[in-house]
Amino acid sequence: MNARPVLLDLYCCAGGAARGYADAGFDVVGVDIVDQPNYPFEFHQADAIEFVTAHGGGFDAVHASPPCQRYSLAQRIRSREHPDLVGATRQALVTTGRPWVIENVEGAPLENPVLLCGAMFPGLRVYRHRLFETTFPLPVPPHPQHMARLTKMGRPPAAGEFMHVVGNFSGVQQAREAMGIDWMTRDGLREAIPPAYTHHIGGALLRALTPRLGLVA
Repeated sequence: MNARPVLLDLYCCAGGAARGYADAGFDVVGVDIVDQPNYPFEFHQADAIEFVTAHGGGFDAVHASPPCQRYSLAQRIRSREHPDLVGATRQALVTTGRPWVIENVEGAPLENPVLLCGAMFPGLRVYRHRLFETTFPLPVPPHPQHMARLTKMGRPPAAGEFMHVVGNFSGVQQAREAMGIDWMTRDGLREAIPPAYTHHIGGALLRALTPRLGLVA
């Protein structure tokens, strides 16, 4: 029986992406410059670019979620300055020689990204558009119309509404249920992507890795 491939999860925060990859069939190792006591897998507190430059080639694949504040509309409106780490992260990932994924918000400078939305995945109750740049083919599920009403900022969701899990949102447990995450605090949920997204990506990544690793397809 083949061992599970190991994925390096950069800028991992509290592990939303990691959980999806683990459920898809990966062992996951997380790296973040901020300590993440709720991260559900092996964790290293370190600079992401330094870590992947030193160790990235020892993993089977890499996922990176550079901080999104630089590209956030809310941050631009407030004229706040944040570092642009997408380009530097991409350069570091290329040097690993491994397949990789970069995730970020709409407006980030990703190259030929795929957009995923919570409405594509049964059971989620968030829209939460996110872009994914990959070095392997990534199929895109059908994108349904946004028919469910979105909860107004700061209010608990009513029956049938999708949640807007940003800022000082109301209803941590409801947000966990809406995003398919059961272990995070409010701070973690604000930054997370639903594990369903990376479960989908992880399946495509496993198919891409099958020839090199001799995995059972």
